[in-house]
Amino acid sequence: MARSSGARGSDDLFSAAVEEHLTRAAPLAARLRPRTLDEVVGQSHLLGPDRPLRRLIESDRLSSVILWGPPGTGKTTLARVVAGATSKAFEPLSAVNAGVKDVRETIERARARLGQQGTGTILFLDEVHRFNKAQQDALLPAVEDGTLTLVGATTENPYFEVNPPLLSRSTLFRLHPLTAADVHELLQRGLEAEEATADDEALLHLADRAGGDGRAALGALEVAVALAGAVATPPHVTLAEAEAALDARALRYSRDEHYDVVSAFIKSIRGSDPDAGLYWLARMLAAGEDARFIARRLVILASEDIGMADPLALVVADAAARAVEFVGLPEASLNLAQAVVHLATAPKSNRSAEALWRAQRDVVERPAGEVPMHLRDASYRAAKALGHGKGYDYPHNDPRGWVPQEHRPPEVAGRTYYEPSPHGAEQEVAARMAARGGPAGARDDHDGDEEEG
Repeated sequence: MARSSGARGSDDLFSAAVEEHLTRAAPLAARLRPRTLDEVVGQSHLLGPDRPLRRLIESDRLSSVILWGPPGTGKTTLARVVAGATSKAFEPLSAVNAGVKDVRETIERARARLGQQGTGTILFLDEVHRFNKAQQDALLPAVEDGTLTLVGATTENPYFEVNPPLLSRSTLFRLHPLTAADVHELLQRGLEAEEATADDEALLHLADRAGGDGRAALGALEVAVALAGAVATPPHVTLAEAEAALDARALRYSRDEHYDVVSAFIKSIRGSDPDAGLYWLARMLAAGEDARFIARRLVILASEDIGMADPLALVVADAAARAVEFVGLPEASLNLAQAVVHLATAPKSNRSAEALWRAQRDVVERPAGEVPMHLRDASYRAAKALGHGKGYDYPHNDPRGWVPQEHRPPEVAGRTYYEPSPHGAEQEVAARMAARGGPAGARDDHDGDEEEG
């Protein structure tokens, strides 16, 4: 049953009140960010009394480090604490939007600072795993000679994502997900900052659902307080509001949404819609999706959905993937965009992919016949005595450039796998095959045995 305009109006007012509360100040997690080591919650194995990272920070003897841990475990917080505790200058960069030019400018400022004032520089590089090899290599000389002290933060395994030379010159510290008790302590601090109260079961629910992510827990609490504040002042958070906050929490790019957005991206290009392809590309880049992952998907699509209808599609996709490694973001977004437009506007055919899938089914379902004698290797001395190569017709000796001969075992001889479509360059392929007595490839139906998710 349709809701009344009055009900819609009250919902709009309620939403507006929540939105106003959330936009009045900086996010709660930012307002609660610790300024000293004693204010940091969790990571006692690194920051407890006389623990290694704490000693290095307090003595201002921190050399280059990589902080590795899940989201919301305090990597950026630790970097900010270091900035407050050190006598060195502090320069933050995010690998999501910084390029080689930004790195070189930071290095130049660090050299000038060291030469003119005798002051060192700490470079905090957030999401260091998003820097490609060339970008990481640009950092290496400055880290080696002490111009920069690198503090890198990553959610990915640095042994796979950070160049070995850079990793070998840094100390690796692994951060653990926050415990439920740690998150509960953060939530209590959040309530004090928001001048709100909450039922114990509401806080326990938020802590349990946080998954060790302190930032996510504080974000959910902030929404819950806003929901409660729209009902009464001072706000008091109940279990219902905590659950509603978890449902409404605006995660720009959750793990589930990752798969949905990637699926929409691929299906838009397969559907020959360049504008939609560019939209989903922009959305993935804005959310911090790994550009190498996007490039890999384009390379796969070029063969799976375009194939022989435009043989250059794979070349373009591969070139974009190489550009991502060579140039890096943000500039490589231009290369990805060009590839998206080319692939989306190219004629489509999945016949080469279908051909492979049919052949693979035959390999599994039919007997594996022996290689016919005329196709066997005849390059070694005893091969001809064994009959290898006997009866083989060399295609280049025929004026047509091809000869009609069987190239498969009897068990699968005559099976048709590749049937070219009438689309794009594949139409010409179909004509050549038909002239040689192969499949004409005129069918328009697609049996849909395989579909990309």
